[in-house]
Amino acid sequence: MSQGDFAQIENKQVLVVGMGNSGKAAVQAMLALKAVVSVQDSKPEDSIDPQLLAFLRDKNVTCYFGRQPADMGQFDMLIISPGVSPELAFIQEARRAGVEIIGELEIAYRIGSGNYVAITGTNGKTTTTTLVGEIYKAAGKKTYVVGNIGVAVISKALSAEQDSWLVTETSSFQLETIKEFQPVVSAILNLTPDHLDRHKTMENYGGAKARIFENQTADQYCIINYDDKDCYKLAEHCRAKVVPFSRKEALNFGAFVKDGRIVIKNEDGSLIEFCRADELNIPGGHNLENALAACAIAYFGGIEPDVITQVLKSFMGVEHRIEFCGEVDGVRFVNDSKGTNPDAAIKAIEAMKENIILIAGGYDKNASFDEFVASFDGRVKALMLLGKTATKIKDAAERAHFSNSIILKDMDACVKEAFRIARPGDVVLLSPACASWDMYTSFEQRGRHFKECVRALGR
Repeated sequence: MSQGDFAQIENKQVLVVGMGNSGKAAVQAMLALKAVVSVQDSKPEDSIDPQLLAFLRDKNVTCYFGRQPADMGQFDMLIISPGVSPELAFIQEARRAGVEIIGELEIAYRIGSGNYVAITGTNGKTTTTTLVGEIYKAAGKKTYVVGNIGVAVISKALSAEQDSWLVTETSSFQLETIKEFQPVVSAILNLTPDHLDRHKTMENYGGAKARIFENQTADQYCIINYDDKDCYKLAEHCRAKVVPFSRKEALNFGAFVKDGRIVIKNEDGSLIEFCRADELNIPGGHNLENALAACAIAYFGGIEPDVITQVLKSFMGVEHRIEFCGEVDGVRFVNDSKGTNPDAAIKAIEAMKENIILIAGGYDKNASFDEFVASFDGRVKALMLLGKTATKIKDAAERAHFSNSIILKDMDACVKEAFRIARPGDVVLLSPACASWDMYTSFEQRGRHFKECVRALGR
């Protein structure tokens, strides 16, 4: 099945697994293409949105809520949501029965049109994807910013045209289930431990990320972090043109920093200059890496350097990622709810420099917190902890002889206690180093609650 060929979907028996945003969008697309649609979700029917239930019933969709179909062999295709493990027993049963098992990203690519830019990595995906999207829009391209950023790819796939660009944040979960997906430009930003509760080993995790370029050809591009050696090693067998980026070294080819300015040395050896690094409005060394990656993605994706420069200088960052969200009595508050693993939180701590009162903790993804605690290094004055990992982080802190930590019941208590002990000039930083799923439906909900708690202080 080639891109844009959706005739083969009509009358196919399709089971959509998982009723999150991508699952709901997949159902709508499959119905539009006249598939025979069923849905499955682990939640019981009384936990499903009544409006969604009414929609599904109106469309004669067969629903398996809180249960699995008895005969998995009845389906031609399973479309599984990113949060659903392909290793679940009923999905494996379908595989053994010869059912095709793919994800929402793959089916979106098959049924839609347009050119894909695909961005993955442990950290920085949302910032880089948003920045690249802004560059393509500024260049006058018909652009959709989609994927793990919160807009299901399939929700835009059918309206995309041949000259459209789908700038796509792709997670390891989405990449696990691709088959034909082929971006014009791919990017792997970095590789540090994350999602090991799902992938089990770093080799598996890296292998999932590397699938982003497995269908690319020699006339396409893969942008990759030269400074992160585990990441860079992933591109050893990449058929696309590998374009490194580095904030630490001058390169013979790729994007790097020369005399304080972001530059690209292209394939003929000429040097293209963009803005100065200190003209970026997004703080921290990790954001310089994100800017370098975005610059390379856009340049090798055909965007003019002056457009790239203009957007690099005006881009103000994204919500929930080192987002300044208020000052009360000289104490600054920063929302980094997007810091859902230790490495991301370390980058936020480094960007803040010092005088930090840190709020951390949340869902346990089997990560170690020793390096996270080691990054405090005189920067963090006190640690407010919440969620499932609170005790685990506190134990790691005590092993590192950091004793000024306290476990509190919720975000409101953490913000109030942090403000109580803060002094003018201090920064209260929410950077949890954990996912949000033990207390919130998403990191966005967690970040918004943090900001509500901060606003309440000023009343």
